[in-house]
Amino acid sequence: MATTACFIIVSRDDIPIYEAEVGSATKREDAAQMHQFILHAALDIVQDLAWTTSAMYLKAIDRFNDLVVSVYVTAGHTRLMLLHDSRNDDGIKSFFQEVHELYIKILLNPLYLPGSRIASSHFDTKVRALARKYL
Repeated sequence: MATTACFIIVSRDDIPIYEAEVGSATKREDAAQMHQFILHAALDIVQDLAWTTSAMYLKAIDRFNDLVVSVYVTAGHTRLMLLHDSRNDDGIKSFFQEVHELYIKILLNPLYLPGSRIASSHFDTKVRALARKYL
């Protein structure tokens, strides 16, 4: 079954530091812009929810047509956001947890400036492999 999925990591300053279309569905010409718009529109909801719960995985916080926005907030208030059309909560949670571990490894790299764009092809390859595995 083809799935639509767009994944972004947003810094605590609301700057996207990583973006990837990780779904297997055929892509429309304007799909990338629409996905970014939906995810960025959900940032206000994430901001409100992040301060009201101690959970890192916020599950589905917003919907647009048949697409759902799921969010994972790190301790440093970096938001991992996934726009998807699947109903696999356990797989999505596992995806977020493993990407969080990869993100921590990036932060531990002395050459990485926190809050800057993640340009590592190794990180991108791992995220896409995790998306195939869990989503």
